Amino acid sequence: MKEKMKEIGLRIKELRELSDVSIQDMVDYLGINLETYQEYEDGKKDIPASILFEIAHKLEVDMGLLLTGEETRMHIFSATRKGKGAEVGRRKQYQYENLAEKFIHKKAEPFIVTVVPKSDEKKPSTNTHPGQEFNYVLEGILKIYIHDNEIILQEGDSIFFDSSYEHAMEAMENKPAKFLAIVM
Repeated sequence: MKEKMKEIGLRIKELRELSDVSIQDMVDYLGINLETYQEYEDGKKDIPASILFEIAHKLEVDMGLLLTGEETRMHIFSATRKGKGAEVGRRKQYQYENLAEKFIHKKAEPFIVTVVPKSDEKKPSTNTHPGQEFNYVLEGILKIYIHDNEIILQEGDSIFFDSSYEHAMEAMENKPAKFLAIVM
């Protein structure tokens, strides 16, 4: 995984430089600190999928290019077989599977996200990113924290929210939770 982080970081740096986007422009756009961004480009820190999505947007490339180094080519459809989506394991508590990494000019990024149960009692770390997000619970029970709210979702429940607000997900009842996430 460390080698993959370095490869993604190098691709981001190269594309950023080719696009004449300064590090400070990227940091300002993402709303993160310089040190964190530098760790992303250096491959020293996992990049959350939402940040990868925003970096791709800023650089005007498809997220698949950042993940794989290959240009996306599919423009009519892209089928992803069960369990064969590109892994985007960017945060410890979440495992992401990108369901459309080969489709070009996407308006949204679809993922299957698995949240593993936490071993401690602390609230999970939150995340923000521009845009909106839709989550549909496939398995388990999911607690979602959004802007001082806690919402419990069961299998078949869904939520649509403004992802610029602090949010986090937590698996309940000591079992993993799996959901479809669409980041727009």
